[in-house]
Amino acid sequence: MFKIYVDGDAFPNLLKPILLKQIERLGIETIAVANKKISLGKSKYVSYMIVEAGADEADHKIVEMVEEGDMVITADIPLADRIISKNAHAIDHRGELYSVDNIKQYLAMRNLMEKIRESGEITKGPKAFGVKDVESFANQLNAFLGRKF
Repeated sequence: MFKIYVDGDAFPNLLKPILLKQIERLGIETIAVANKKISLGKSKYVSYMIVEAGADEADHKIVEMVEEGDMVITADIPLADRIISKNAHAIDHRGELYSVDNIKQYLAMRNLMEKIRESGEITKGPKAFGVKDVESFANQLNAFLGRKF
């Protein structure tokens, strides 16, 4: 049975009930990893792991624990790339399912935008998280779980 790992440091509150409903419905072991206390909701299937403070400590722990076929929910593209390289799955908060076919393109775009910002250029951040994002996440999660069960 696969596990779900949640990169919890920036997991949107709007997604918590959607994820929790699926965890409970399907009995999926889920581990939320963060550098502070978070809650996805009460469930016997959810456990929490607090890691040391640091930019990538939660990411490193998730990569260490994830196994082939597991799912990681994260908005962190470099983490998603590391997950994909371990033959696991990654989905972001806006419903994008990362894969071997698209992760390098997302990583290249992220790195390009980072270089542009480092050069002093002011860029727009991502659009505000909204209802369409919640819907896209729910649809993608349901589709993924439908293939697993």
